[in-house]
Amino acid sequence: MKHFLRMLIQVCLYFYCKFLWRCLKFVMRKLTGKCELQRICYNTKPGASRTMKIETSLRDSKSKLLQTSVSVHPDAIEKTIEDIMELKKINPDINPQLGISLQACLLQIVGYRNLIADVEKLRREPYDSDNPQHEEMLLKLWKFLKPNTPLESRISKQWCEIGFQGDDPKTDFRGMGLLGLYNLQYFAEKDATAAQQVLSDSLHPKCSLDMSLLSKFSKAEWEKKRMDKAIGYSFAIVGINITDLAYNLLVSGALKTHFYNIAPEAPTLSHFQQTFCYLMHEFHKFWIEEDPMDIMEFNRVREKFRKRIIKQLQNPEMALCPHFAASEGLVNM
Repeated sequence: MKHFLRMLIQVCLYFYCKFLWRCLKFVMRKLTGKCELQRICYNTKPGASRTMKIETSLRDSKSKLLQTSVSVHPDAIEKTIEDIMELKKINPDINPQLGISLQACLLQIVGYRNLIADVEKLRREPYDSDNPQHEEMLLKLWKFLKPNTPLESRISKQWCEIGFQGDDPKTDFRGMGLLGLYNLQYFAEKDATAAQQVLSDSLHPKCSLDMSLLSKFSKAEWEKKRMDKAIGYSFAIVGINITDLAYNLLVSGALKTHFYNIAPEAPTLSHFQQTFCYLMHEFHKFWIEEDPMDIMEFNRVREKFRKRIIKQLQNPEMALCPHFAASEGLVNM
């Protein structure tokens, strides 16, 4: 009975707040002569703050046209904006900037939804060793990471040198499908120097540990630290794991802040892959800073890293702007 009453109170409170909000919007329109969409566009600067407010306003509207506008086809955005202007009785000749601002926001909103679909499609596609395209991508990954070391055969223990678990990497792609391979190859190709350095550090962690932590210890502590065994990790397996992190950040909506701040129009798969590169680069530094006792601490370190990224993304001004080759195409609004 208590549970039922609690639920009833929550439902009543929800509808009361919703009614109160609609009344407030009506009053604001009468006082300012502008609808909520106009107030947002005119009073909020471009970027995540504006786009997320527009998205919420459209999604929570009682108008079916506004509700469905966040999921229209990109080609229908211009017509949708015309319909919205007509519905809101806004003269586009008097308010030309509103249409431009709404179009930019809708391109980002619709583009984000489409990006989720594109990423999900890759994640669901399993690696197929009988597919020449899949095999070519895998062999390219080796060439990008180990340009001076020929791969002796397709099935080889050499794959362990770049962080796969066995002599055939196809079994390691089960969790993230082709998405894991796409991301790893993108990192290795577009930011080859950084990717090769991260791979080297993961295999020989003492060197990277010495360079990054030198300033944190006294001479006595440093001499003791030099004798400790630093813990490395499996580059490819961690890459697939970070792909999972990036995927969940995308699907949960956490990456909206980042993408709405850096993509002037629709975020694309390239933006997602650039974000993966950034996460790989940052996780590598974070792993070194954490200095785990053994590889069994990986989940703890990963979770702590995930929480740090989510906290950063809660800032509406936040853009994960890495400063390496793979991010050169990013555009900050």
